[in-house]
Amino acid sequence: MTDDATQADAIRGTAQGTAPVPLSVLDLVTVGAGTTATDALHNSVALSKLAEGRGYLRHWIAEHHSMPGIASSSPAVILSHLAAHTERIRLGSGGVMLPNHAPLVIAEQFGTLEALAPGRVDLGLGRAPGTDGATAAALRRSDRLDEGADDFPQQLVELTRFLDDDFPDGHPYSRIHSVPGPVQGTTGRPPIWLLGSSGFSAQLAGMLGLPFAFAHHFSAQNTVPALELYRSSFRPSEVLSEPYALIGVAALATDDEAEARRQVMTGALSMVRLRTGRPGLVPTPEETEAYAFSEMERDFVDGWLKNIVHGTPDAVRDGLNDLQKRTGADELMITANAHTASVRLRSYDLIADAYGLPGTSRER
Repeated sequence: MTDDATQADAIRGTAQGTAPVPLSVLDLVTVGAGTTATDALHNSVALSKLAEGRGYLRHWIAEHHSMPGIASSSPAVILSHLAAHTERIRLGSGGVMLPNHAPLVIAEQFGTLEALAPGRVDLGLGRAPGTDGATAAALRRSDRLDEGADDFPQQLVELTRFLDDDFPDGHPYSRIHSVPGPVQGTTGRPPIWLLGSSGFSAQLAGMLGLPFAFAHHFSAQNTVPALELYRSSFRPSEVLSEPYALIGVAALATDDEAEARRQVMTGALSMVRLRTGRPGLVPTPEETEAYAFSEMERDFVDGWLKNIVHGTPDAVRDGLNDLQKRTGADELMITANAHTASVRLRSYDLIADAYGLPGTSRER
């Protein structure tokens, strides 16, 4: 297993520029109307290179299924590609949905990633399916969707033992080894993070002394209660002596406030369609402007936009700072909601500029 001090260092980053805490990237591998999954994957490489050059700490890929506008169904595959195109930035899953997979498979995948990019891989785990019920049943080959979520703590123990190669003698899996892994003499294994949008994983992460990542970008009303539960439940572990909480934040910066709202509306319409059973590619700004929102849809959009930090770079920086102060988050992981890749990439550049992060904006 990785040295405990090294694990802690891998979790706790250093804030760059004037940012109060480290900034990171959450990538949904967005597929916009008029583009393809191939385009989206190329854009993720460009984003990873930009994030590395501008001082962002991590680039995580989120697991989703049966969503045409999100090409991130296989985080481990995408992360291996990003590892080949970067040198320093930490790469991870935000997250792998543990109930969808056998723990040994995840241990093998992330052991392989650790061998490809030693010392810069994170394993973020969630207990939700990352999709609708029918797709979850197809992934798990079972109609019992509660089974995976209920078994999450046991699956987590099993995965950890595979990663550390330390099943006790007499255990049915004691002679099974995750390859690559410690048995091959590698220097360590990825730090485990628990992800959540409610209190369950917050409490579990605290009890186990693990870092916790909360999905503020789609469960903002639960952010503060979940973080308080995490901190109050925290027990020091070999990995962490005190809590470390990251929150996912939807943020988009443009040179003009009106343009920022025009761009984030594309993500809002995409969410409307997803929530009403009509998932598709992320619409263009023009399609969004022409769409006739119903009163109910408009109410949903208004509520959705309240949780997206958007506007000019200075306004976004101030909004992120305010959110960090209100939540006490130890790290902000930014996801950009917009149809167009160049807009999303430009946003990360502008936010980096606003905080005085290292490197130079691509357009300078």
